[in-house]
Amino acid sequence: MQRGERQVEFATRRRTQLFDELVTLFLAQGFARFTLDDIAAELHCSKSTLYTLAKSKDQLVRAATIHFFRVATEHVDSQIVGHQDARARITTYLTAVGSALERASDTFMADLADFAPAREVYEMNTRLAAARVQELIHEGVVDGTFRDVHAAFAADLVTTMMVRIQQRGVRASSGLEDADAYRELATILTNGISS
Repeated sequence: MQRGERQVEFATRRRTQLFDELVTLFLAQGFARFTLDDIAAELHCSKSTLYTLAKSKDQLVRAATIHFFRVATEHVDSQIVGHQDARARITTYLTAVGSALERASDTFMADLADFAPAREVYEMNTRLAAARVQELIHEGVVDGTFRDVHAAFAADLVTTMMVRIQQRGVRASSGLEDADAYRELATILTNGISS
């Protein structure tokens, strides 16, 4: 490996590390109350280092949100590899989504709901997750695990519940923590559409 390649690899690793630390900070404490100076102090880096990640705090929050959902999506997708049974794939997928969001504090979720650029990232990821559930349902219909249901409608139902979970509406009405709500959603969905 040449010197220039090592420098690029180090810079990429350092950038990923900073985003991981930033996500950990935001998930635990939210982001609305932090200034760039606060964030730099929390991450033990300079403000100029943060500017290498994004040009403003708003862009930094959006970039960190994208990073969080990209890493979470990779993890969630990896959880269903090897599962052949359609029920197990949907249950594993939705449970993994819930687990990925377990680290998110109420403060983070409230900040996310109040900050349009980050909320849009969440909503886009919710739509992508629902589309993935729709694919899994369709696969289950094809292999006979599920009765012939309208997969798009089932996915829309899942999307609606995912948004209610994210907005803490399910917790307020049922007392269920997010991860538990995703497990319940998986159980109700897979039992409701089973052959």
